[in-house]
Amino acid sequence: MNPSPAGAAPELNRLPRAIAVILVISGAAFGFLCWLLYFRRAPGHDSSAITALPAVNAGLNALSAIFLIGGLRAILRRNVGRHWRFMVAAFISSSLFLTGYILYHSVHGDTHFVGTGAIRPIYFFILITHIVLSAVALPLILTSFYLALTRRFTLHPRVARIAFPVWLYVSVTGVLVFLMLRYCNHA
Repeated sequence: MNPSPAGAAPELNRLPRAIAVILVISGAAFGFLCWLLYFRRAPGHDSSAITALPAVNAGLNALSAIFLIGGLRAILRRNVGRHWRFMVAAFISSSLFLTGYILYHSVHGDTHFVGTGAIRPIYFFILITHIVLSAVALPLILTSFYLALTRRFTLHPRVARIAFPVWLYVSVTGVLVFLMLRYCNHA
């Protein structure tokens, strides 16, 4: 039985509303992170748990990248169930990363890169592209998940083809930023 045009109208109206909500949530999250990093002064506490968070966060970013690649491989093999599990795992590890990132910067504050020489512009290129694309990644990821959850399998792959490389880049460069801060950050 086909739905009537009148019955289809509410379904068509949900997508623009959902995207509007996703954009508001993404904008609020990005605004909060900007405030946390650039306008709020952190107390500067350092405990062993807090100082371990950057390494834990890098591990979570690495896991996200591994799960993303696993999800891509699964969908290319048309294994939708496995693809879904990998993507949920990537979402969870990215969410745990974000939680740890917020906690670290709330308590410790920012870590400045003081490396010199050729590594300095490379670091800032990676950092700036990481920040810009992380702002783009969140609404793409949330939209892709929304489309999958609402079974819009004609739109989902279109969004996922954009979301995947952005999310993967942000995950990998998150690890690179950590490594560069850890091993190249000497005066």
